[in-house]
Amino acid sequence: MRFMLLLKASQDTETGAPASEALINEMDRYNDALVRAGVLLDAAGLHPSSRGARIAFSQGKRTVTSGPFTATNELIAGFWMIQVKTQEEAMEWARRWPHSPGSADAQIELRQVFEPADFPESTQDVVEQEPHVARSRS
Repeated sequence: MRFMLLLKASQDTETGAPASEALINEMDRYNDALVRAGVLLDAAGLHPSSRGARIAFSQGKRTVTSGPFTATNELIAGFWMIQVKTQEEAMEWARRWPHSPGSADAQIELRQVFEPADFPESTQDVVEQEPHVARSRS
């Protein structure tokens, strides 16, 4: 089962200020633990929304809006893609995310990724032919 751990943005991440050396070291240890456990498929931090854009699709039209975006609680600051056996194991990895006392509030959203088996049998041929950046491991 693949899961995305989505780190929600905050005022701190949206300013674009570099993370502290202590936080970088904590994150490095966390990522290393994910790698050693063999569950990490991908991970990255994202630039602030001021360097991004949104493309809205409505009634056949596309509208591009440049950042920054004000609803910080709806933004993502980074992610991890992990592959584990159960949702509980994914939640345990999310709980282990480094957050020390005195650091800014943070929130991680946990979402399961669709797998080919989640789709109707009648679509399996199409789903299996879709290109995947990271194929799930059995």
